[in-house]
Parts: sequence; C-alpha cells; structure tokens
Amino acid sequence: MELHLNRVDYIQVGVTSQKTMKLLPALGKKATQKVAIADHDGILTCFGMKKGEAVPVFKTLPGQKIARMDLGGAVGTPQEKIFVCSGSQVRGFTKKGKQFLTFEANLTETINAMHVSGADLFVCASYIYNHYCDCKDQDYYLSGDKINDIMCLSSENLTRLVPVLACQDRVLRVLQGSELAYEIEVPGPPSVLELFNKDGGNDFFTGEEILYGTTDGKIGLVQIGERSAATKWEIDNDKKKGGILCIDTYDIIGDGVNDILVGRDDGTVEVYGFDSSSEPTLRFDHILSESVTSIQGGCVGKESYDEVLTATYTGWVTGLTTEPQKAEAGPGDEVRMSKETQSKVEALRAELEQLQVKVLQGREQYQQTSQSSTAVSAVPVFSINDKFTLCQDDASYSLTLEVQTAIDNLLLQSDVPIDLLDVDKNSAVVSFSECDSEQPNGNFLLATYRCQANTTRLELKVRSIEGQYGTLQAYITPRLQPKTCQVRQYQIKPLSLHQRTHSIDQDRPMNRLSLVGQFSFAEIHSWVVFCLPEVPEKTPAGESITFYFHNTFLGTQLEANYCKGEGHFRSDNISTISILSDVLSKEATKRKINLNISYDINDDSVSHTLKMIHPKLEYQLLLARKVQLIDALKELQVHEGNADFLIPEYRNILDESANLLEEYKKQPAHLERLYGMITDLFIDKFKFKGQNVKTKVSSLLEILDNYELNSLLDFFNEA
Repeated sequence: MELHLNRVDYIQVGVTSQKTMKLLPALGKKATQKVAIADHDGILTCFGMKKGEAVPVFKTLPGQKIARMDLGGAVGTPQEKIFVCSGSQVRGFTKKGKQFLTFEANLTETINAMHVSGADLFVCASYIYNHYCDCKDQDYYLSGDKINDIMCLSSENLTRLVPVLACQDRVLRVLQGSELAYEIEVPGPPSVLELFNKDGGNDFFTGEEILYGTTDGKIGLVQIGERSAATKWEIDNDKKKGGILCIDTYDIIGDGVNDILVGRDDGTVEVYGFDSSSEPTLRFDHILSESVTSIQGGCVGKESYDEVLTATYTGWVTGLTTEPQKAEAGPGDEVRMSKETQSKVEALRAELEQLQVKVLQGREQYQQTSQSSTAVSAVPVFSINDKFTLCQDDASYSLTLEVQTAIDNLLLQSDVPIDLLDVDKNSAVVSFSECDSEQPNGNFLLATYRCQANTTRLELKVRSIEGQYGTLQAYITPRLQPKTCQVRQYQIKPLSLHQRTHSIDQDRPMNRLSLVGQFSFAEIHSWVVFCLPEVPEKTPAGESITFYFHNTFLGTQLEANYCKGEGHFRSDNISTISILSDVLSKEATKRKINLNISYDINDDSVSHTLKMIHPKLEYQLLLARKVQLIDALKELQVHEGNADFLIPEYRNILDESANLLEEYKKQPAHLERLYGMITDLFIDKFKFKGQNVKTKVSSLLEILDNYELNSLLDFFNEA
C-alpha cells in the first residue's frame, strides 16, 4: 500500500534531547491530541491545534536542562500525567500544567533515561539503575557499561515487572529485582528501546516484545521471557543511514496493523509496515535537515487525519500528515483558498513583517552599543551535538557535528596521521593546509570545511593507523556575530580500529603478552581504556575482567584479561601485541611502576594474519591496475570509434570505469595502508626474536609490488 505524507511545521522550542516529546491521549476516537515537549532551557511546553494554529495549553518556567520525558498514570487509566527529569530530579505535571510531584532521586549523576509504569518509577544515570515504588527505594543495579535507555515490561504473561536496560556494550540486560537475570546480545550498541504494539492512548501493553534501535542504524525485535529471550527479527542498515534515536508504533497506513516509526540522527524519518512476511518492510521515508530526537504517531493537526509527529535537535516540532496539503486545478481553472488558509497566510505575513522590524531594531541597537565607550562584548553561547564512532563496515571513524544555528566553517586539526574519506552527504568545500609534522608539536592534518548557507549538520569520515595515537580537534565556527568558536577533542587510541565483541575464535594461533607489577585494578583498567575504544571509563565491579575485541579492518582478534597486579593479552596478530607492549610500558613508566613483561609468540600466527590480509590486498591491487588502464582504454576507444575490438575483460573495465574510479577515490591510501600493515608485521615478528630487519624492508616492498601470496610467505619464513 502506497503511503503519502505531507510535511507541516508546528512550533519551535529550545534544543531537545532524545525522547523528550510525547502525544497526550486523545479525548475522543478521532479527536486531535495535545503535544508535550521539553527542552534544554528546562521549559516544558504543552500545545494543541486550533483552526490550524498551535495554541499553548501551558508552559513552565526555565530551569535545568530536561533530559527525558515519559507519560504515566494509574494502571488501566489514560496515561496523561507528564513526567520529566532534569539533573537528579523527577517532576510530574498534570495535562493542564499543575505540578503534583517533585522527587529527588538519590543519584550523584544526571538521570539520562527514565520509565514510568503506574506507581513505579525507573531511572538510570550513566551506569546506575534505580527502581522506586511510590517514591520509595526498591531496587538498585550497577551496570557493566553505560546505560543508554530503559524500558519495563508488565503483562499478563509475566508475573512481575521486568526492567530491560539498553547498554553501550551491545547488550540488553534483563533485571530481576536488584540482580541481573540474563543478557541478550544485539548487533550494535542499543540507543533506544520501545514497547511493541502499545494499545492506542491507553498504553496497555499487549506482549513481552521490545523494539530496539542501535547507534549504527539497525532495528530489531526481541521477545522477553522471565529466564530467556528470543530475537524475532533484525533489519540491517544496508544503505548506511544514521543511528536510531527514537522509535514508536502506530497504524499510520490504516490497515489495522501497527507500523514502526523510526527517527534517525541523520534526519531520516521512516515508516515500516507489515505485509505477509513477519519482518517489516520500508513503506515511507522523509529526510529532515537535522537529527530526529523524538517520534510519535497520532492525530495533531486536524481531526481524522493521522500523522507522524517528530521533534528535531533544534526544537522544531514537525508533522508528516495524511491530510492533503495541495489543491490541484485543471487548465483554465482557479484554485480557491479557503477562508482558514487565507487567514493563515495573512497571519504569517504579519508575523514576518513584525520579525523584520525586530531584526532591524536589534541591529541598530547593537551598532549603537558597540560604538559607545562602555560597550561590553558578550560571546554568544551555542549548543553542539557531536558523535565520534567507529564504523565496522569500512573500518573508519564517523564524526558527526550538529549545531543549533548554521555552521560557517569547521577546522580539523590532527597530531596523528589520518586519512579524510569522502562522504556523499557532505556538500561543504574542503581545503587543506600544509603541515610540518617534523616539529615537536607538529600537525599531520589541517583541513578547513566551508559550509553552504543554512548547513547545521556536518558528517565527516576519517581513518586512523593503529599504533599511532593522539588527538583530533574540531574547531566549529557558526554564523553568529560577534564571531565565536568552540573546540571539540576526540582521542585517536593506539588500537583505534578494534571494536568490542562478545566472543572470539579460540582455535586461531595466538600470541600472548603478560604483565606483572605493583599496579591496582583501576590503574591497569585506565591503561586499557587509553589503548582501546568501547571500554567503559568506570572500573568494572569484581576483582577481574575479560574483554574481547576484533579488528574491523583485518578481522584479527584480541582478548584482554586483567586484575590487580596482573594482565594477560592474547591476539592472533603480532603487531597488536607489539603496540600493546609499547604503550603499556610507556604508561607504567609515567607512573614509575616496574613491569615484568613476558611474551609467548606463535610463528603460525604470522602466516595466519597474512592469509587474512591476502583477499583485501589482492582486491586493491586489481582495482589499482584497472584504474591505471582506464585512460589508455578510453583513448583507444576514441581512436577506433568503438570498443568492440577489445577483449571482454577490457570492455568490462570501460563499462565499469565510473564505478571503479569512484571506489578508488573513496579509499585513498588503502593499498599503502595494507603495505604498511605487512611491513609492521614483518618488523614486529623479528623484533620479538631480537633481530632488526629494517634493512630488508626494501626487498619486502619489491615482493609486494609483484604480489603473490606464497612468495610473500616464503620471504617471511626465510628472512
């Protein structure tokens, strides 16, 4: 079934956080619903639509930034009480704006996730979960990694309330009281949870199924039981869209089955419907210019017309409605505006004129004050929403920057070698400055992005080299007067291309690095945090911990097991062990801790790693050779008038030339990167044997230029 939705902008509030906009239950079957939205200024706004205009129901005074919102009420009644959390405080408001609850949770950190169910309140700070019943402490749990969201199941099939935590380490944790019942592994770090198939405005939960969305754009459905869970389906992010920030279920198509509404951090709004298959299929998508922080299905603009309501990062409340917005006329006919539309246009014109007058007055006032002797220049404050994440598919880091006002330019500066990759969505003009990396505090990268007008969101991609670590800095300058700039820093870690995983292949040939010394559990954990991404900053509970990682570029793996005074690291890549050894020794020396370091090197791991590199290297060499042939083949084609005389292989290269050039352009220095990894592997293999083979590197590069796997393996064995 084809779905047509038309965009309508309602109001704009301040900058919003994830899940801070809700639709209040409808009073009648086809009646319009009120909208509650909270922002970073601490203001909770509730509005409804009257004659096509957004009319405020109530608005609270400014205060501390509001991080989450949920609706609640007695079980079995409409869920129309509004709960918001700011700092460590939870406040409750009636649908008319009267505050009936102020509750101070005994948390030292800010609440970043909340769920309300009847008299039960569930709140989460970064690592801490608390359950309160009638504002009295019930349960407490310390998570092993950062908590991104919480949802609680209560149905006839479950004998108790079942809280589910979405944690950064790609796990959903199901709790029983203050204990962990079990864990469910999901394909990416879960960013949002939502109950599947809630019943209209009354929020009666009909099952134990939970929808989740991940930061890398995947969606899934899991069925939660008291002792185990089953994954019903998963949708991969094949089109490389943004991470998921919000999900809702609502029958927008009108076929009697609830559809899945999804909002992403790249501004994409999606509607997934169900047909004969059990998995949902994409029925509609629309792109907004900024990240979608909240999404709800309901009826807002006009009675009987359903819509998908969204809230964006900068506070725009936008509807995608089933109501037709255009009137079409045939040849010679006139389109007549309704009185309602005419009055709306006139009101907009009047408002525009008032705003223009205000802008002129503001400019004049600014000019006068800036010329007076007592003028004080105030730096304008602006919010930045940034994300620096490792993309598993192409082993690169995605840097997303979103500003509440238009970006003028962005300067990227790095003190470590990194490659900038092409991003299709990025329309900014980039220019590079010369760098002197030989200086003590030299730069390896200085790049300036000049943005087009009204660009509020930029997406960049960089690829780092393992073993070279430092800081990437972004200087963001918005189009504001007086000129101001904010700096954001991102750490490039020594093993930056490694990603957390839940298990590894134990049958691979492994190398071991062991450390023994007078260090605490917290100290060695801080060293591991320094070396590897996706490790929680907080020292894990217990006396020891084991983490597993895999290299997103090569597919090699690493196991880190450590406790007080002892650390063991196993990897099938000698270079990983070498980088860890160098960095951990350096960190221990800084703290004046003596380390007893021992190695157990497996020679079979070298040929194993080379065989893992082989398909990538072979593919890149073939791609480079094809790209080198394109110009010559095009000349021949022009000279002969056609390409019929060419053998099929060359004709195929000509036909695919545009795709080949695009792929080659998207992967700068890919071949050099692989050559570098093989060279490092060669040097590291003999370093552990006490031999310096740097003089033989030129011979190794000759073999790579005429690459053949067996001759490379022979060279490694004979050197």
